[in-house]
Amino acid sequence: MASPVAMPADILMGQAQSTAGSTAELARRRKIEEAARAFEASFLSTMLQPMFEGLSTEAPFGGGQGEAMFKSFLTDAIAKQTAKRGGLGVADTVQREMLKLQALS
Repeated sequence: MASPVAMPADILMGQAQSTAGSTAELARRRKIEEAARAFEASFLSTMLQPMFEGLSTEAPFGGGQGEAMFKSFLTDAIAKQTAKRGGLGVADTVQREMLKLQALS
């Protein structure tokens, strides 16, 4: 039987370990959420690329090598903002599956 003096220390150690475990789990959940959002943004960017391929703009406000070079940046920015604002639901599904694989509910 444990002495009354040792018992509170044991309880406190258990709480410290559970707090550290929950902090680590929370960090893993955040990383999973970030990865799922990044995946959705990448998916959306890939899907948006063809939308801008056939688009041509006239001078003085468009055209040229500069526009061609920066179209991919525009589609990436649109995709990232769309994913950040909730996206199409791809990130939620990916996140749920990643949580299952990590044995987190």
